[in-house]
Amino acid sequence: MKRHVEFERLHNFRDLGGYRSADGRTVRWGTLYRADSLGKLRDADWERFLGLGIGTVIDLRYPWEIEAKGRVPEAERFRYVNLSIEHRPYDQAEIDPDLDPWRYLADRFAEVTEDGVEEIRQALEVIAQAPGPTVFHCTSGKDRTGLIGAFVLTLLGVQRADILADFALTELATERLAADWRAAHPDRVMRWPSYGRAPAVIMELVLADLEARYGSVPGYLADRVKLSERTTEQLRARLQTGDGEGARRT
Repeated sequence: MKRHVEFERLHNFRDLGGYRSADGRTVRWGTLYRADSLGKLRDADWERFLGLGIGTVIDLRYPWEIEAKGRVPEAERFRYVNLSIEHRPYDQAEIDPDLDPWRYLADRFAEVTEDGVEEIRQALEVIAQAPGPTVFHCTSGKDRTGLIGAFVLTLLGVQRADILADFALTELATERLAADWRAAHPDRVMRWPSYGRAPAVIMELVLADLEARYGSVPGYLADRVKLSERTTEQLRARLQTGDGEGARRT
């Protein structure tokens, strides 16, 4: 199976299937997707998207981002849920080049893990209870999307190395994400040269921070997010298969 779903206008649309858990189970293909902004869908991209059979769309952006950039077309066709997990906006293009960028971004993730607990829990519950294929997304499909993806894979028992590697796959889209930013802001200069980057070290820092504060990532999700064991069981039942399905990642 192919992990990346190719679109003309979307750059970071991926299937989370194929990852193996410690107990030998596999995440189902064609069931859960992560993406950059679906507001860019149109024409052939739209037809390709509809062909995936997605019934639930979780939009992790701020309402003002949706107002400016649009949501998934014909949102009434889907179970569309807007859950803005980030509460303190910042401009990545303006990050001080003299800062340690990965520590800086990990600290912004930490803000999300504290401020956005209600929305994080709801997003995981929607994923667990959705009746069919589901996609969650933000603007670039990188940070907010990456955090939810890491939490889902952690709850499914996927190995840490695969969780970090999945986060870092956004690096394949960095050049196009940066080009989109420049096209949208012709009168601005991108101050931070690493805009659109998503090296594994960022997520490694984020997960280590949660382990230091809460003992483990599942501990954070149970104690701080208040995610129920029932929801975790639903996630596993819906998203995992035990048939030894292959885990090829392309």
